[in-house]
Amino acid sequence: MPLQRSNTADKFIVDRRKRHRNSDVARAVRKTRDRLSQQAGNPDFDRELLKLHAGAMTSGAVAIPLLVLAIAAAGWLAGVGNEIGLWALFTLICYTIVAFMARRIERTEAAELNPLQTRREFLLGHFLCGLGWGWFVLLGCGACQVDQFQVVKAVVLLFAMAGTALMASSLSGALLATFAVPVALYAYVASKLWMPVEAVLAGLLVLSLPFFVYVARQLNRASLMVLSFRSEKDALIAELETAKSMSDEARRRAEDANLAKSRFLASMSHELRTPLNAILGFSEVMANEVLGPMSNPTYRDYAHDVHDSGQHLLDLINEILDLSRIEAGRYQLNEEPVMLLNIVEDCCHMMELKARNKDIRVIQDFEQTLPRLFADERAVRQITLNLLSNAIKFTATGGEIRVRVGWTAGGGQYISVKDNGPGIPEDEIPVVLSAFGQGSIAIKSAEQGTGLGLPIVQGLLAMHGGEFELHSKLREGTEAIAIFPLSRVMEELPALPTAAVAARRR
Repeated sequence: MPLQRSNTADKFIVDRRKRHRNSDVARAVRKTRDRLSQQAGNPDFDRELLKLHAGAMTSGAVAIPLLVLAIAAAGWLAGVGNEIGLWALFTLICYTIVAFMARRIERTEAAELNPLQTRREFLLGHFLCGLGWGWFVLLGCGACQVDQFQVVKAVVLLFAMAGTALMASSLSGALLATFAVPVALYAYVASKLWMPVEAVLAGLLVLSLPFFVYVARQLNRASLMVLSFRSEKDALIAELETAKSMSDEARRRAEDANLAKSRFLASMSHELRTPLNAILGFSEVMANEVLGPMSNPTYRDYAHDVHDSGQHLLDLINEILDLSRIEAGRYQLNEEPVMLLNIVEDCCHMMELKARNKDIRVIQDFEQTLPRLFADERAVRQITLNLLSNAIKFTATGGEIRVRVGWTAGGGQYISVKDNGPGIPEDEIPVVLSAFGQGSIAIKSAEQGTGLGLPIVQGLLAMHGGEFELHSKLREGTEAIAIFPLSRVMEELPALPTAAVAARRR
């Protein structure tokens, strides 16, 4: 038989049926996290820097060619001759090659770039441009009327270096590849002429080149920082998208689970309570021999056992339903003024027979001047009965239970049920307070329970705005305290005057 795949979502938080969305988000997170950990020299950041350099060269493709044309025009007017036109043509061709190369790389996807090869191509293009500037350094002007032609060359090289440092900062080494040869040639020519001005300018150019290299390196670091910030932003966006996807999936699962829980509880309420009522009724009739005596006493004992087991199961179902309604916020409080003393006293009388069967003494310690409490009487009874039932259940034969009702320090009212049973280890108190949780000593030494009594008490007190405290010491006993807040205590109003008093006042 082939393996059947469930149509419902799996148990993981991300729905695998939505593989296309979850995989895209995970891939984006991995990519951006990788980019965050990258530094200069990493292929991905190198691709980004090459794309930035290509964009800068494309946007500034006209600046230096305009400078070249202006120099060519000025040299032609000064009488340099046709040689400056050939130089301008060669230099413009070199810069055009670099511009077309930058345009091609700008249109190429970053993932498809080969960083090492692209970097070599760019450096080669800049080196060709540098050869053009080296040619410019070697140009002569025998017939021109400019006295300080070498000074003009130095100024032009400084302008060209400054512009290249700004535009080519994203590509480390571009400035040196372009102007190392021209500066060296200028220094060589100045050393041959040995004129003070030319020597000073040569020194200025030699010092300016490392300065502009430093400026370009700082701009390159700024570009790296921009890329890092952009990667961090992409990572945050991707993580937010992941969190939103997981949150949507978790919410959908919670809604499905809530719907399934509601259906289950509705089915349990109808499908289990109906046959249980029949079982309890018929077993009680048989145990009490209403329709006639039983010849075999064992059958009568079995009928009692069936009745007790059915009653236990019905109590368990009722507690599960109560806890579910409390957790779902569907437990409706029927609030009215009640006397806490009367309710607790009635509950003690109800549990007195059960305590007497185990030879347990119940001591009542009540303050007699408590005003009314605005609460749900059924919920208060359930709180008290659960605490008393737990105390009787976990107290050994011949033990003692002390029930107290009184004022709290903040002006509220409390119910305290203290026993001298086996107690609860400190590390097991959170387990006891959880649904279906029971302590190890209690499981071994006492009757089996459902483990829902204290969670129900906590839920009912929370709905009243109260608190629940559980104090226990091993082999000394346990004290459970249910606290109702001051806002639930009702102040007594003064009595209305009688007719005689009113007439006397008149």
